[in-house]
Amino acid sequence: MNTDIAEVIIRPEGSLQILSYQEAQQLCDASDVGLNDILMRCALAVLNTGSEADNELALLEKHPNFSIDVGVKGRGVQLIIKNAPRHAFVDNELIMGLKEHLFAVIRDLIYSRNEILFSKKINLNTAHGITNAVFHIARNAQLMKPNVLPNIVVCWGGHSIPENEYHYSKHLGYELGLRNLDICTGCGPGVMKGPMKGAILGHGKQRYQNGRYIGMTEPGIIAAEAPNAFVNELCIMPDIEKRLEAFVRIGHGIIIFPGGPGTMEELLYLLSILLHPDNTDLTLPVILTGDEYSKAYFEGIINFLNATLGSEATDKIKLIINHPRDVATYMKEQMEAVRQDRKASSDAYYYNWRMTLELEHQQPFIPNHKNMAKLSLHKDQPVHVLASQLRKAFSGIVAGNVKADGIKEIRRNGPFDLHGDKEIMHAMDILLESFVTQKRMKLDTSEYHPCYKIHK
Repeated sequence: MNTDIAEVIIRPEGSLQILSYQEAQQLCDASDVGLNDILMRCALAVLNTGSEADNELALLEKHPNFSIDVGVKGRGVQLIIKNAPRHAFVDNELIMGLKEHLFAVIRDLIYSRNEILFSKKINLNTAHGITNAVFHIARNAQLMKPNVLPNIVVCWGGHSIPENEYHYSKHLGYELGLRNLDICTGCGPGVMKGPMKGAILGHGKQRYQNGRYIGMTEPGIIAAEAPNAFVNELCIMPDIEKRLEAFVRIGHGIIIFPGGPGTMEELLYLLSILLHPDNTDLTLPVILTGDEYSKAYFEGIINFLNATLGSEATDKIKLIINHPRDVATYMKEQMEAVRQDRKASSDAYYYNWRMTLELEHQQPFIPNHKNMAKLSLHKDQPVHVLASQLRKAFSGIVAGNVKADGIKEIRRNGPFDLHGDKEIMHAMDILLESFVTQKRMKLDTSEYHPCYKIHK
């Protein structure tokens, strides 16, 4: 029985009330150069918040008749949504938090398209240009808060995690909240939800009125990690690379919980930056943490990093197991170190301009068979470059697991082929096999079929 809402009309508020006819046309344009397809996918993901699925293609197939159009009337804009999931509504009224997220999607898609991607104002062929692009998108989303001391903690980790790991992330979020620290995550379920939920309680006990729960996503992954209900500041970056850069530019410290290939992608991205020769003096605290049962998981991560990148990489991170209060206390102390570092270098508290990223970190990686096969997974290169190449390998695995385009690519051509040094391939095989065994690849509980093939 189809229980979707046949049709609903929503009138945006604020600046979105005055979209131009051209912007509305872009949002309705279903051609390759239009925004309707990406709007439809992002909107469906937002309206599907709370779902236990993490497969974008399956979500699209479940709602084949879902559509969204934008119309401009004399006194403003209206969204015409057809066949929307009923659980996004209460008494036929769209839940307010979901409405805000939907407006954020429209805001960011329009701004990124017209002011960044198809504008000559910013040169996206240079590293500095891309950094400026990330800044402009984040500022337009009102993520920049001047005259506020460093206090944003980025939390990374898996969306497909057992209940005990979720509770630990929530407990740590509570401890962070008690110290008036704000939370930024990938905005989805699991570890992206737990710290926010915990921080809300901690902030409430401290009567901290301005708690920030920032969700950072991108169109290719939003359906797999739909924004959770606690996100109160949502920003959609154009691609995964700009999303990752936004995390490290806006955040003041990073906590990494157990996860799967997506978490490894984030960790390797971070290490590729911290290992860069220009960033050796950068103050950015990084903690790996989990409950008592996560010790073996993190031992596997450390073993992988030692086998591929060496002790130079593991020296950049701090491991604290099953002590959420210690993690929060350490992170609170490090906020003062970050403040002193930014002050001494005359860098902004709200955006880390001084951090060096190369074009290698920033240009979108397209995870197809050709690009995955030619990744340079060898040790005869600078360690920060190898970290970046490894990051792209895990990015491809994420795409093959949960992103619609990646899933279609695997269906057409079979698993991605990964080639490299024997030691690196062996270490990767061991790590990925542990993810499969621990059911960290997907939320789907059925048998996992690898989207990759490792050649030793």
